[in-house]
Amino acid sequence: MTAPVRSFLRDDDLTAAEQAQVLDLAAALKADPYGPKPLAGPRTVATIYDKPTLRTQSSFAAGIAELGGHSMLVDGNLAGIGVRESVVDVARVLGRQASMIVWRTFAQAKLDEMAEHSGVPVINALTDEFHPCQLLADLLTIREHKGVTAGLTVAFLGDAACNMGNSWALAGTTAGMHVRFGAPEHAAPDAGVLATAATIGGTTGGSVAVFTDAAEAVAGADVLVTDTWVSMGKEDEAAARIAIFSAYALTEELVARAAADAIVMHCLPAYRGKEIAAEVLDGPQSVVWDEAENRRHAQKAIIAFLAGATELR
Repeated sequence: MTAPVRSFLRDDDLTAAEQAQVLDLAAALKADPYGPKPLAGPRTVATIYDKPTLRTQSSFAAGIAELGGHSMLVDGNLAGIGVRESVVDVARVLGRQASMIVWRTFAQAKLDEMAEHSGVPVINALTDEFHPCQLLADLLTIREHKGVTAGLTVAFLGDAACNMGNSWALAGTTAGMHVRFGAPEHAAPDAGVLATAATIGGTTGGSVAVFTDAAEAVAGADVLVTDTWVSMGKEDEAAARIAIFSAYALTEELVARAAADAIVMHCLPAYRGKEIAAEVLDGPQSVVWDEAENRRHAQKAIIAFLAGATELR
């Protein structure tokens, strides 16, 4: 009987043990970036980008090449996925051309449909609901700077009703972290996601909490995280959103309320003077550029994991 194909569609697709295994793989691949070739052949990975991209496209292209594979760029606009052809039909075609599919798109339901019908592993390179590859990079960065993830407190400030908020809730608690959100009442992560995160935390020692006061959220935190307040597709709401979230801007004053050795993270692109002060983003506690680089290493690790690479060679 054929084993079911594993995909990485949301953060809780990995157990705590599997997440740790992927992070170990990422660290090993970062230490020896041109050695292991689990995609030797080369095996083809289809990559599709429906949303603007810099870090996602560049890190997947570089990482797939380093793993010995071939990155086949599929233009989402030309393919007309879900318009010109159904997601199901595209999945059936790509699954016969590629050994894996990476898709950066809008609706999570379309990604799930691709995974159901492609017959090959599918990786979520970002949807409106989740951004799990970014979280693997974030956790790798925290490991590098803190040594561990379990038991640390992370504070996410601003608009938490977004893919990053949902992913931090799930991935953070899976890693045994105490995840705090500092956000207005209407801007918390999805209620169902928070409930799942609380359940996960009950098995890993992690926890999740939502605060409406930014200072309370960051008090004593080991890791400070923020993201843009104006996500893709919400540009016409920019002025209103800036007014709503200005109290949650990651400033030097808020950083001073965290642990003295707290690190600052942002998945980028960043808007200095809005969600984060320039002095914070470019300051000594920022690990943002390490975080951006680690997208490549973390994504190589999840590709290797899904390709069945139990050991690197």
